[in-house]
Amino acid sequence: MKTLIVVPARWGSTRLPGKPLANLAGKPLVQWAWEAATKSKLADHVVVATDDRRVFQTVEAFGGDVVMTSKRHPSGTDRMAEVATKRKASLYVNVQGDEALLPPREIDALIRGMREDRAPIGTLAHRVDSEDEYL
Repeated sequence: MKTLIVVPARWGSTRLPGKPLANLAGKPLVQWAWEAATKSKLADHVVVATDDRRVFQTVEAFGGDVVMTSKRHPSGTDRMAEVATKRKASLYVNVQGDEALLPPREIDALIRGMREDRAPIGTLAHRVDSEDEYL
């Protein structure tokens, strides 16, 4: 059962344009997310999905696998769906490009759950249980 982690990294963020290449402790944000994803023990491969040549070139420069996707996608999930037409796998795991501090054990917990539920596409979410947490 091949498991592919897809890291969507869109250039045109409305809140922070160019966010994938924002410098965080000497590395672009997308590199931190890619590195965290590659530490998953259950995934077979990690690919960055981007709509921008600058991000594409940066990912190639740090040794990551990258796929160019359409600029028209409204979400990272749509970008991931395009990757699924180009890269075959049994499971597709969405790890957002700004999740630089995501613990790999959380990715593996998601993959285990996807395998149990036979869910082909998944992304991590956190339930908000209180108004204080929401705020």
